[in-house]
Amino acid sequence: MKKILTILIAGPYRSGTNDDSILMAQNLRRMEEAALPIFRAGHIPVIGEWFALPLLNQAGSKHPGDEAYEEISYPIARRLLTKCDAVLRIPGASKGADGDIEVAKAAGLKIYYSVEELIANN
Repeated sequence: MKKILTILIAGPYRSGTNDDSILMAQNLRRMEEAALPIFRAGHIPVIGEWFALPLLNQAGSKHPGDEAYEEISYPIARRLLTKCDAVLRIPGASKGADGDIEVAKAAGLKIYYSVEELIANN
């Protein structure tokens, strides 16, 4: 039986959007599009925003970059990385995703740059 991997999908969310909620939602959808094939390949995909967005709501965040946003957004992804086996870095400029990659590399996690590469190697 092959090992089930937990894979963080990292990519742009806020980057390049000028905090436009429609563009941010489009970026989230791009990450989510990678999640289904990972799941179908037998693994567990996770996206930091799946955890951060409900917490931001509970914390009373009013807009990206406010105090609650800074408290939660990047830290949740970094905590998730401690439970992950690998990272899928989807294309697009993103300070947060690049930071996730650095943390993942330091932890010795495997980094993939396409769903196809990930599936072919697992």
